[in-house]
Amino acid sequence: MVVEIKEYTSAEEIADVLKKIGNTKSTLGEYLRRLDDIRALAEKSKKIREVVMKLAGKKAATQSLGEITIGHLNIVLDANPFHELTAIEEVVRSQQERLLVLQKAREALKWLDQLGDTEGLNYLVVEHEGVPERILFKIS
Repeated sequence: MVVEIKEYTSAEEIADVLKKIGNTKSTLGEYLRRLDDIRALAEKSKKIREVVMKLAGKKAATQSLGEITIGHLNIVLDANPFHELTAIEEVVRSQQERLLVLQKAREALKWLDQLGDTEGLNYLVVEHEGVPERILFKIS
């Protein structure tokens, strides 16, 4: 969670920051395609596991995640498609939330376009994770 203060000389510069929306949409699209692929692989893996367990006459054992924690880092040993599916789902949710925040910020900043001549006015912008949250007008 990064909070920064950046100084801009025009509203257009602030608007350029929000062009991250396109990058975020593109990244989200890539993750969604990957999610579909992994979901299909995870389902195949589940079916194979069920068939093999049934043929062996065993009940489907609850799998241990094989996860250990070192400090604040979780490590999954011998990751399978289900582990990857869970990880990608988490990333997709995060990207969707970021896209929504960026879109709301862009909408909230539309009024800046109406300011007209702002010579001598600087904008101190408090950004949270690269998204403007507060603008301070500073006369220079």
